[in-house]
Amino acid sequence: MTGDFLKKKEKKTAVEQTGNDLVDCLIENNDDKLKSSAVQDMADAILDEPLCDDDSVGRQSQAVHTAAAEERSKATKKIITHSASIDSHERLDIKQQLEALIFSSDESLSAKMILAAFDDARFSEELIDELVQELNHDYEKTGRVFRIRKIAGGFRFLTEPEFHFTIQKLMQPKLQRRISQAGLETLAIVAYKQPISKAEIEAIRGTNSDYVVRMLLERNLVKVSGRAETVGKPLLYSTTKEFLDYFSLSSLSDLPKPREIQELMKEAESQSLLNAELEERVSLKLANDAKEEAKKQRPKY
Repeated sequence: MTGDFLKKKEKKTAVEQTGNDLVDCLIENNDDKLKSSAVQDMADAILDEPLCDDDSVGRQSQAVHTAAAEERSKATKKIITHSASIDSHERLDIKQQLEALIFSSDESLSAKMILAAFDDARFSEELIDELVQELNHDYEKTGRVFRIRKIAGGFRFLTEPEFHFTIQKLMQPKLQRRISQAGLETLAIVAYKQPISKAEIEAIRGTNSDYVVRMLLERNLVKVSGRAETVGKPLLYSTTKEFLDYFSLSSLSDLPKPREIQELMKEAESQSLLNAELEERVSLKLANDAKEEAKKQRPKY
């Protein structure tokens, strides 16, 4: 008798679980079209159905799982539809327009800004990402020196890293005119210590920073982000989106870690010493070669 009771209880638990699985599926999809009363009624009917034999329970369980699978399939098809509704010719046109938008902008364009420009309900951020990947693939196939990268939360054209050294020769004087050494030093302090007060900046630099901070504020590389909960409530400074854009950073997490900076400095110092030693050896070799050549040129008596 007890065995029959436990067996019936297990059957009921199995049926309840399958009914709950269906309801969970509807909630997970979060789509009004999927939350049909017919399917909900099916789940309720199964939960209210009196317990029968094993075959009946099995059929009820299978029915619920089948309905759940169908609803999941509908949800998946709906996700794919937004891209499938665009034919290949139109997709090429959209890709070209997207390329023109990003190329013409002086700053990073976010996906939301791009979607606002297109103003088409079929488009989504996922579609924009797909098209950017296709464009980059096209650039790679044709050997272009640039790619579209995500910088400061948006898309922007950037040259490939292997060309930076050559470009730097042309751009370095301009960069130096734009931001002084003091400005770069202050920017680094703000970037790694933000939010930070001007007094804290000056304590680290060891000098007055009024002019430098004002200059960085004017160029919108730093901003006032609040006040410190200390005596006098001094202003706190943080970096801006323009800071990320200027230095081609996707986010602050892309900043090199202090340990990485130390390693780079050590490598640079080692490379500098190596270069100096090589130059000295070359100079000695040239001097010795010159002496040998001079000896050969001396007249013999």
